[in-house]
Amino acid sequence: MPARIVIVGASAAGLTAAEALREKGYDGALTLVGDEPHRPYDRPPLSKQILTGAWEPRRAELRDAEALDGLGAQWLLGRRATGLDTAGRTVRLDGGDRLPYDALVIATGAAPRRLPGGDLAGVHHLRTLDDALRLRGRLLAGPRTVVVGAGFLGCEVTAAARRMGVRVTLVDPLPVPMQRQFGPRIGELVGRLHRDHGAELRTGVGVSRFVTAAGRVAAVELADGSRLPADLVVVAVGAAPATGWLAGSGLPLGDGVECDAHCRAAPGVYAAGDAASWHHPRFGVRMRVEHRQNATEQGRAVAAEILGERRSFDSVPYFWTDQYDTRIQAYGVFPPDAEPAVLSGDPAGRKFVAAYRRDGRVVGVLGWNDPRGLVARRKMVLAETSTPL
Repeated sequence: MPARIVIVGASAAGLTAAEALREKGYDGALTLVGDEPHRPYDRPPLSKQILTGAWEPRRAELRDAEALDGLGAQWLLGRRATGLDTAGRTVRLDGGDRLPYDALVIATGAAPRRLPGGDLAGVHHLRTLDDALRLRGRLLAGPRTVVVGAGFLGCEVTAAARRMGVRVTLVDPLPVPMQRQFGPRIGELVGRLHRDHGAELRTGVGVSRFVTAAGRVAAVELADGSRLPADLVVVAVGAAPATGWLAGSGLPLGDGVECDAHCRAAPGVYAAGDAASWHHPRFGVRMRVEHRQNATEQGRAVAAEILGERRSFDSVPYFWTDQYDTRIQAYGVFPPDAEPAVLSGDPAGRKFVAAYRRDGRVVGVLGWNDPRGLVARRKMVLAETSTPL
């Protein structure tokens, strides 16, 4: 059993790994490093309850101070990992400090992708609690807002802003929102949902540049030459795994820290959450999942692996999004070539379950305002992906 375990990343995946280690009887030295000064908090509420003000920030905390103290861990919050020496088994921190380890968990998450001009005043990104609070403060003034990117985050921010009475235009180069995630048929329904709540959509056209005035963003120029006046812009064009600090470490870095089916990247080094890319034995592909449930499950799996419980990580992704009065839940994978078919309910009535099939096998199920229907059909995915695709 390792005498010293270091976890870099103090959000859902890192915290869960630490808790699971203690639950399984690990009593060695445990250190968690987090680049934010806050205690671990949940990220999904940032684009919803925190942004609208329905929750106070403390409500998003994953554990209170007493629970964190009970882990008997060393907490290095507000510190940033800057390098890794795998041969010497040490993590380098800002300021030059070095942390020795016998086992290392990389759980540094992901960082927002940026567009040229993304540092301009009035242009926002949403990843951290501080980001959400700054953005909320600006939205309270009722600015003309453009959201660039109609994936999960962009759609949720648009819905939150509309709930606050803000004028919002949602922009995406694909024909409908969330097409990358669920295809054109579901995307059309998402687009209709936003229009019904007063959002303007400019889809099928990309962003050319941000127009400035007096040092601030003043408009968003689209690829067709049109301009959208904007006092505030939210860029939500995806996230990249936060692995820059691992450059030169010798770890395999592609779309995340590349791990085997046991979430192991190198001797004594493991990864979990948004930063991890692993070979999924059920689906037979390399996968990186940016969803909350995966972070928790993978954190637990890594803890078990460190303590000698050899078991491949084959959890089926489960994720959801809340927009206005609608909850969309998904279980499985949703590749672009999968065909959706309604199993129950009616899309016109905005309550249904659909199955996504590829090569004749159900690889994912989606529930629109129908959580019970989704749960009842999850077994379809488990049964039809019991062998690799």
